[in-house]
Amino acid sequence: MQELEFTLSSEFIELNKLLKMLSLVESGGQANAVITEGLVLYNGEVDTRKRLKLRKGDCVVFAETRIKIC
Repeated sequence: MQELEFTLSSEFIELNKLLKMLSLVESGGQANAVITEGLVLYNGEVDTRKRLKLRKGDCVVFAETRIKIC
């Protein structure tokens, strides 16, 4: 599994924007689709909120990639 660290430049980033920013999906629409289909884990559990606010210490897993929010 690939591991990445994402450093926040503000208080939070929304889940769908993170997936798009890291090029794990091709578009915002695709990001929303994989989230609502339950393909993304947030801190070890499936979460279907597209605009979930990620903060420091959170962990996201999608498509064999683990992203730690710093």
